[in-house]
Amino acid sequence: MATNKNFEIAIVGGGITGLTLAIALYHRGINIKIYEQAPKFGEIGAGISFGPNAVAAMKKCHTGIYDSFEKVCTRNSWPSKSKVWFDYLNGYDKSLKQAGHQKAEFTITNSVGQNGVHRAHFLDEMVKLVPEDIARFGKRLRSINEGSGGKLVMHFEDGSEAQADAVIGSDGIKSTVRKVMFGVDHPCAHPSYTHKYAYRGLVPMEQAVEAIGEERAKNSCMHMGPGGHVLTFPVNHGQILNIVAFHTNKDDWPDYQRLTRPVKREDALSDFSGYGPNVIQLLKLTKPDLDCWAIFDLGDNPVPRFNKGRVVIVGDAAHATSPHHGAGAGFCIEDSLVMATLLQDERVKSPKDLEAAFTAFDANRRERSQWLVQSSRFISDCYEWQAPGVGDDFKKIEHEINTRNGIITEFDIEKMCSDATEELTKTLRQSNL
Repeated sequence: MATNKNFEIAIVGGGITGLTLAIALYHRGINIKIYEQAPKFGEIGAGISFGPNAVAAMKKCHTGIYDSFEKVCTRNSWPSKSKVWFDYLNGYDKSLKQAGHQKAEFTITNSVGQNGVHRAHFLDEMVKLVPEDIARFGKRLRSINEGSGGKLVMHFEDGSEAQADAVIGSDGIKSTVRKVMFGVDHPCAHPSYTHKYAYRGLVPMEQAVEAIGEERAKNSCMHMGPGGHVLTFPVNHGQILNIVAFHTNKDDWPDYQRLTRPVKREDALSDFSGYGPNVIQLLKLTKPDLDCWAIFDLGDNPVPRFNKGRVVIVGDAAHATSPHHGAGAGFCIEDSLVMATLLQDERVKSPKDLEAAFTAFDANRRERSQWLVQSSRFISDCYEWQAPGVGDDFKKIEHEINTRNGIITEFDIEKMCSDATEELTKTLRQSNL
């Protein structure tokens, strides 16, 4: 553990990104505090998954994070599909007269396959890796300014204040830290609605098997169609099937302040009317009352840079993406590893070195993570047969997925860290001129 660190880091936001970063820094001997607006650690949403790049980054952040992941993850049930990410099916196939087995148009694989993790369960395991007193709850950030002694002063909505030598914003897509950095009138302060929304459902596996057959229920599938796509994968160690049905709509989202709105199952069935029997049967298994999730991202107005002085943003606060690559959470893990690598460096000793470290972080992470935001939009259009130059040509769709997934998953985590260290050398040199 590091012993030469004469600074304290404040992490704003205690979701998966903030907690992963906190674990990585704490176990490297760096003094940290987490400031979370909720009354306790928690995550909303259902299943997420991680690719080979993210799994490798977990292991290097701290082995306990990887152990937590292994404890709660669920993989495809059939051994023959252990490396399958998704089987891709024509969800609009008119020749399929009844629900049941359907041949895949193509299959996408990687070295770790599909691995569904419930967000809340993953977080519950990771919480055990840091001491209880590391977090301050009920702290909704209002502003940050520099105090008379050079410390950064965080002001919270409850009237309290806290000081730190640097602030790392991991406070999600609606990040207050991002607004503090660039101002509420800057375009990047407000995420953009992608004109896609998603119906989410969790159904008992035995019901799913009865409806569409064992192969398609117990293993990850992507049902493609015009203007919509439905993905499914098992969670909760195979007891539950996670269903996410995405639909494209030209209308504006009715309430920008709320990312979800209550809907009925009939709304989903209406959006997917005309789809094949497997899609319809899956949607019929969901509860009568559903939540519809708006898909926002930072694609229209990307963040100009991830740092400003001794304030920096990571994860969704920096590069919120739509979920269509299934890689957003994994890139947050990559962020945590790069930040931990930089702050652990023996040359980063005092508060004046932190700005150089954050500048190196920006140089290392911005291009790759902002590419993901744009590629995720494009790949969703591929699933929905509306990507320019691709359409409903399954060979072209398969090519685009394999090419783009390769950029994501076939990524050298070791080189990422060494590149960040080289960048730190440059920024430290410049800061000392």
